Amino acid sequence: MSDPHSPLRLNVGFIVAQSAGYSRDFTVELPQVRLPPDLVLTNLIGEVRVSRTPQGLLLQANIHADIGLECVRCLETFSAILNANFTELYAFTRRNITESGLLVPDDGQIDLEPLLREYMLLELPINPLCRPDCKGLCPVCGENRNIVNCDHEYEPIDPRLDGLKKLLDDNYSAS
Repeated sequence: MSDPHSPLRLNVGFIVAQSAGYSRDFTVELPQVRLPPDLVLTNLIGEVRVSRTPQGLLLQANIHADIGLECVRCLETFSAILNANFTELYAFTRRNITESGLLVPDDGQIDLEPLLREYMLLELPINPLCRPDCKGLCPVCGENRNIVNCDHEYEPIDPRLDGLKKLLDDNYSAS
């Protein structure tokens, strides 16, 4: 990486002066990186290839990182691995611009932070699980059933029959 103060900034100005077909590989290795406002990644490792094309600079990235997530079943925090593989074109002119709207910056410095944040967020699971067989929390006492076997029996009631259960409960309490 080029700038220790902004470790996800690549100096690609020299690639613009090269002929089409030239490429340069950049290695990304960071113990921790914060992608504002709220994404914190650890053990960020990857490769970024920047290639000169007639239309602009083609950026191909393969980046892996760890992230702390909360299990949707047991609410325990666990570490997950995110893998982001993406390709973007930084166009030389507005005529060659792609859907992403990226242009080669005038200063020749490409900041990977916004792209990396976007692609890592896309990799986040919708329902993160600490493990596939997570037993979750006991609906009676709230204990983590992966750690404690509380022996509470719980049978979910079909919501359509909930009214009948209330009638039975009222009937027993009146006797």
